Amino acid sequence: MILDGKAPTGPIETSWDKHRFDMKLVNPSNKRKFKILVVGTGLAGGAAAASLGELGYNVEAFCYQDSPRRAHSIAAQGGINAAKSYPNDGDSIYRLFYDTVKGGDFRAREADVWRLAQVSNNIIDQCVAQGVPFARDYAGYLDNRSFGGAQVSRTFYARGQTGQQLLLGAYSALSRQIKNGQVKMYARREMLDLVVVDGVAKGITCRNLVTGEIESYWGDAVILATGGFVNVFYLSTNAMGCSATAIWKATKKGAYMANPCYTQIHPTCIPQHGDKQSKLTLMSESLRNDGRVWVPKKAEDCDKHPSEIPEEARDYYLERKYPSFGNLAPRDIASRAAKEACDDGRGVGESKRGVFLDFQASIDRLGKSVIEGRYGNLFEMYEKITAEDGYERPMRIYPAPHYSMGGLWVDYQCMSNIPGLFVLGEANFSVHGANRLGASALMQGLADGYFVIPYTIAPYLASLTPGQIKTDHPEFKQSAENVKQEINKMLSIKGKKTVGELHRELGSVMWEDVGMARSEASLKHALKRIPEIREEFWNNVNVTGGAMELNQQLENAWRLADFLEFAEMMTTDALHREESCGGHFRTEHQTDDGEAMRNDEDFCYVGAWEYKGVDKAPELHKEPLNFENVKLAVRSYK
Repeated sequence: MILDGKAPTGPIETSWDKHRFDMKLVNPSNKRKFKILVVGTGLAGGAAAASLGELGYNVEAFCYQDSPRRAHSIAAQGGINAAKSYPNDGDSIYRLFYDTVKGGDFRAREADVWRLAQVSNNIIDQCVAQGVPFARDYAGYLDNRSFGGAQVSRTFYARGQTGQQLLLGAYSALSRQIKNGQVKMYARREMLDLVVVDGVAKGITCRNLVTGEIESYWGDAVILATGGFVNVFYLSTNAMGCSATAIWKATKKGAYMANPCYTQIHPTCIPQHGDKQSKLTLMSESLRNDGRVWVPKKAEDCDKHPSEIPEEARDYYLERKYPSFGNLAPRDIASRAAKEACDDGRGVGESKRGVFLDFQASIDRLGKSVIEGRYGNLFEMYEKITAEDGYERPMRIYPAPHYSMGGLWVDYQCMSNIPGLFVLGEANFSVHGANRLGASALMQGLADGYFVIPYTIAPYLASLTPGQIKTDHPEFKQSAENVKQEINKMLSIKGKKTVGELHRELGSVMWEDVGMARSEASLKHALKRIPEIREEFWNNVNVTGGAMELNQQLENAWRLADFLEFAEMMTTDALHREESCGGHFRTEHQTDDGEAMRNDEDFCYVGAWEYKGVDKAPELHKEPLNFENVKLAVRSYK
């Protein structure tokens, strides 16, 4: 099937404005008749719930944490992009649009990216009005810094905790609507099924994580804003509770999964230490503004203290390979370059899977106090984890799974192929293509929540009679029964392996075979191993505890069960896509100097996969990508 993204036609500069005018509206007095379910309360979901409540809709919001403040958006460190051009350095909405399309290696829908760039400035105004404490310069104006893939400074930041401050802004807006009665908040609930009636999304089935009760909720529309799926690698920078469960349950009910092979490996993370580790720690990309990345030129120098290695014996490989962008090369490129150096035997640290991030030159130039003012909390975090002082000796970093550009397929309205199911933020595929530029995740989440979905949900709701289907419909009962059966099946296995052991096995396969570098052989090996691990899970897992109680082992089990199915679709997509683009790097498709080699003739499309059942091949649907404003070209940062 050829999919239609329903992107507006005509000049892209006026596309969003014209589209907003052409859309049907819902009368203010009618808005209170509709109920909208929002699953996930991070930046995208929290902003959406607050904005829709402000408009007068009845909103029910759900999160598995004990508070929306604990959403994983809180972990974002470095900043949020916007085309304000305060430094007067040549930035513009068009340049942000161009950089994002190019950064995504020409695998995103142009119209969606333009809309993101256009509303980026509104986000900053909104957040400042909420009291978000963005960094300011000496004169009191909002400050900017640079991030990868851009030659301008467009990133607004709050030291190294930007996500936390933005989330608190969204949470304050959400809390106001909760107090006003427009939003009902259901914490400690995890969505375990999407209720679809006659092909239309009409509600969700959740488990109360405290009591174990299975609960049903109806809505005239369902919004998923549940984040990404990189915990399929087991070790990642994501919170351990992050999962693919919500979007995978939607996939099993008919939603298409788009480009699941596009995963981002972040170049600056604290290297893994031992085989008992349960997650990895991000060190913000913003550190590459003032830190220089290097490894010894000779393998025999790798065990020396970095201060003993003279300047002429150091390889500042990003500055050498990408002189135009240097240490601020995009994430996929910087990650592969780090892997290449370590594969060459020049990695540092105990595992030899690490490179140096060195601040000495910036400290000499600016003074320690300036660096401390910019990144102080990051240096503190690094020292707590490694017992090393990043001011005194270079930090050690290595790439780690961080973000998923792939996600549920949506059209320009942010609606999936299932009518009534809208998907926001990292949970959808729409704007980042095959590689997300740094500081653009927060931009997308808040753009979707504050400035897109309040408009695009209206035409759908305007076509409905509100409240036609509620929880007394048989589909809700059937959904709840299916969830209970699956939970009871997991608890009854009583095998010999823990959920953690099996997740670690899956993660090892995915990292080695479907990680930074992929090949036909490695992907076929993964497709052989994933069903084997899945079979062992359903025959030999040991889930302790019961169903009607707080049971984190059970929570981890159903998340792993979904990963074991999702991983197969992700790997199938990677095997199918015979090209290298962005974060999807097939070793068979690279230039002589090791750069990604796209195949625009055969793969310039969104690959959206339809689930057909366990052990059955998914069906591929395609949405062709057209580039009329940013012409297809070889992506170069040299």
